[in-house]
Amino acid sequence: MTGFGKVTTELPSKKVTIEIKALNSKQLDLSTRFPSVYKEKEMEIRSLLLQTLERGKVEFNMHIEYIGKDIPTQINRAAVESYYNQIKSIADDIQIGLPADWFQTILRLPDTIKSEFAEIDENEWNTILSTIKKTIQQLQEFRTQEGKMLYQLFEQKIGNIHKLTEQIGEYEVERIEKIKARIIDNLEKVAEKDYDKNRFEQEMIYYIEKLDINEEKTRLDNHLKYFISTIKEGHGQGKKLGFIAQEIGREINTLGSKSNHAEMQKLVVQMKDELEQIKEQILNVL
Repeated sequence: MTGFGKVTTELPSKKVTIEIKALNSKQLDLSTRFPSVYKEKEMEIRSLLLQTLERGKVEFNMHIEYIGKDIPTQINRAAVESYYNQIKSIADDIQIGLPADWFQTILRLPDTIKSEFAEIDENEWNTILSTIKKTIQQLQEFRTQEGKMLYQLFEQKIGNIHKLTEQIGEYEVERIEKIKARIIDNLEKVAEKDYDKNRFEQEMIYYIEKLDINEEKTRLDNHLKYFISTIKEGHGQGKKLGFIAQEIGREINTLGSKSNHAEMQKLVVQMKDELEQIKEQILNVL
């Protein structure tokens, strides 16, 4: 959802610059800043941004640079003269001179600056609106480029998890044999104790079945395939990808809890690391 767009257009008496920034957010968090002369257009602008950008922390800025002789802000000459006469009269009465910065002081007093807001020219506004749309398009193109990079990243990370899952399979037989050997070795240490061998075999089978990870590997493989197919479905899959990533995490955690094997646990840690990088970047997906 990260993006940036900036477009400038020049009108007869002003230069208008539109700048839009977008960062990650679960919903649309929109803030706008523009000159008060266009205050009446706020809802139109917000509606356009909401329809096109959908999600993200979005900052919209409109800056105007006046390039003609006429500007909407004027010094109120009558107010300045009135303030000056009053200050000078008081200064004469108490026999002190006017301060050196009297003019700057007066300009900070109320009503010395006045703004004249003319009605918005529709032709001018249409040009500005077109500039806003171009800026949005520029931001969307930025997002599209980022999306292509994310797609490649996701494919790489999902592929890495798949390869690590296959490597886990290399240790399964060895793991089961080690578990059997450890249990038998412990029983031999208490050889004087009599036990039901048939019952022992049943318990051994039950215990080994509990440690079997074939189901987890199958579900994990299905989740990985589903993640990739969901990416290819196109627009608006960010939340769905987040849910699939949670399911992938559950299967990886179960693999870790069942592994009982140092090398397998190392592989599980690597899988978790790959998944965390996926989760971080999913926030960038609409």
